[in-house]
Amino acid sequence: MKRIFLFLATNIAIMVVVSIVFSALGLRGVLDAQGVDLNLGALLIMSAVIGMTGSFISLAISKWSAKQAMGVHVIEQPENQTERWLLDVVARQAEQVGIKMPEVGIFDAAESNAFATGMSKNSALVAVSTGLLENMDADAVEAVLGHEIAHVANGDMVTMALMQGVVNTFVYFFASIIGHVVDRVVFKTEQGHGPAYFITQIVAQIALGVLASMLVMWFSRYREFKADAGGAKLAGTGKMIAALQALQRTHEAPQLPGQLAAFGINGGGGIMKLFMSHPPLEERIAALQNSR
Repeated sequence: MKRIFLFLATNIAIMVVVSIVFSALGLRGVLDAQGVDLNLGALLIMSAVIGMTGSFISLAISKWSAKQAMGVHVIEQPENQTERWLLDVVARQAEQVGIKMPEVGIFDAAESNAFATGMSKNSALVAVSTGLLENMDADAVEAVLGHEIAHVANGDMVTMALMQGVVNTFVYFFASIIGHVVDRVVFKTEQGHGPAYFITQIVAQIALGVLASMLVMWFSRYREFKADAGGAKLAGTGKMIAALQALQRTHEAPQLPGQLAAFGINGGGGIMKLFMSHPPLEERIAALQNSR
C-alpha cells in the first residue's frame, strides 16, 4: 500500500510541477503563439499508458520469462540433499520475513549468481546457479538466499517496475513535446505531424532514456545495500560478508539477461559506475562491516 501511495504521490507531484513550470515560464502562451496546440493532459495520460503497460507486462510474466531464459529447474520434489536443504533454508527465511514460500529453482551456469523475481512478494521465484552451489560453502549460499529473500520481502520487483514505468512515462512525455515543438516551430508543420516529429521524438527518447537509466540504476544500487542488510539479518553479517568476499574472489560479470540483472547477487561491471545495477563489491562489504 505504501508503494502504491508513493507511486501516485510521485505522479501527482510531477504533474503539478510540470504545470507550474509551464505556467510560471509562460511556455504555454509561447507555444500557443507558435501554433503548437499540444494537449499536455492528454499527452501525459497517453504517455502513462505507454510507459506503464510495458513495465507491468514485463513484471507479470517475469517468473515465466526467467524460467525460459535461464532454463530454471524448479524444485517441486527434492531429488537430493542439496535441493532439500535449499527448500528448507528458503522456507525458514520466508517465514522470518513474513512472506509466502517462493518457488525455488536452480539454473545451469558456471558463474556464481542468484536472482529473485515475480509479480509480488507472495508469488516469487528464487533461483541459484550451479556455479554458486559449487563455488560457495553452505554459510555463503545461505547468505545469498537471504539477500534474495530480502529483495522479495522489500517488494523490490514491484517497486522497480513502478519506477521504470514512471521513468518511461516521462521519457515519452518530454520526447513527444520536443518532437512536437521541433515539427511545428522549426519545420512549420501546420496540421498533424510531419517526418521531423517522429525522427526528433525517437532521438529524444534515446537521449532522455540514457539519462533516465542513470536514475533507475542509482535506485538499483541503493536497493542492493538494503538487500545485503536484509541478508545479513537473516543469515548473519559474517556470512553475508563472506558471500560477497567469495564473489569478489571470482569477480565474474553476471550472465543474467536484461531485467534479471537488477535482481542478481553478483556485482556487475561496466564502463561507468552510473550505469551499474550493483554497487562495487568492496563498497557493499564495507557497508556491512560498518554496520556492525
